[in-house]
Amino acid sequence: MSALIKRFKHSLKKTVFPVCITHIETIIVDVPTIRPHHLSMTVMKKQSMVIIRLFSSDGIEGLGEATTIGGISYATEFPEGIKLAIDIYLAPLLIGQDPTKVNALMARLDRNISGNYFAKSGVEIALLDAQAKRLGVPVHCLFGGAISDTLPVLWTLASGDTDKDIQEAQELIQKKRHCVFKLKIGKKKPDEDVEHVSRIKEALGKDIKITVDVNQAWTERIAKTAIRKLQETGIDLIEQPLPKYNFEGLARLTSYFEIPLMADEALETVQDAFKLAKINAVSVFALKVSKAGGLTNVARQAAIAESAGVPLYGGTLLEGSIGTAAAAHIFSTLPNLDWGTELFAPLLLTDDIVKKNIIYKNFGLEIPQGKGLGIELDMNQVEKYKRK
Repeated sequence: MSALIKRFKHSLKKTVFPVCITHIETIIVDVPTIRPHHLSMTVMKKQSMVIIRLFSSDGIEGLGEATTIGGISYATEFPEGIKLAIDIYLAPLLIGQDPTKVNALMARLDRNISGNYFAKSGVEIALLDAQAKRLGVPVHCLFGGAISDTLPVLWTLASGDTDKDIQEAQELIQKKRHCVFKLKIGKKKPDEDVEHVSRIKEALGKDIKITVDVNQAWTERIAKTAIRKLQETGIDLIEQPLPKYNFEGLARLTSYFEIPLMADEALETVQDAFKLAKINAVSVFALKVSKAGGLTNVARQAAIAESAGVPLYGGTLLEGSIGTAAAAHIFSTLPNLDWGTELFAPLLLTDDIVKKNIIYKNFGLEIPQGKGLGIELDMNQVEKYKRK
């Protein structure tokens, strides 16, 4: 009998008990921007980010971020609501569950909670960060590995002043930090916007690519006139000129003009990607992790685009370093990222909440190295900017 007990005790030592999620913490941080950032729907002077810390019984912490633009002016979700959604609805569905089963957990959230893609995205990033740390690999390895260790990154000129934008662009070109620029338009009269864009394009020269983002501000009638003028100035790409629901209008404009049009707000779900591709609504898809509901959904949207021959652009919702790192990991795995990325948002902030900043040089971004996202929180900085 004693020999049997010894064998039983020995088998217990070898037993690996399931790991489980013990608790989830959400924090809102408010970090000022280096200058007012003008969009068609708002002017940003700070960025509010929801930081997610997901703790498991094996001692591994996963980091996530859920961020939108201008409070509630850009999307239906907003920082305070995202935090509440996670604390009250998402977290109870996750606590006690196996964090290694990321797909099953996200399916569980989708079955029980409608929409809330920003909140779900932040949670999925934390789950993937934790799982990659558990396996001792970068997050991109969970999606087949990076194609490149760097990503091209453009800069958005949105000071609201043409001369300041020109000076800012010239300085960034000289520093070899950015050589492609996006202009935020749509807030002023179309002729004023066209004049603004034309002056910047002329000042920077034909070798510098310029794209414009209208953020849904135009009607189809106004867009026809304005796009014609922008095409004549040599602009390279036009983003979301019409309201997001007007798929057919985008298709008509795409068929009418040579300049490529890109879907941003129109592309939220995986189903949106299918519909846009089916009717040839746009020439380019702008992928955004938070809006899509996570990295896995971005990969699904990218697969639809690749099948339909639609090139991709790696978008941002002006996330901080955690969200930017997450986007960089998934974007680095995509073969058809022909239009580069706009993962510049940490550079738009006056400070950071991580111990090691993302590296920007030679007109691009280096994919963070190490396990998981390759990002570690600086809790002193978190406390400094934490919303009280």
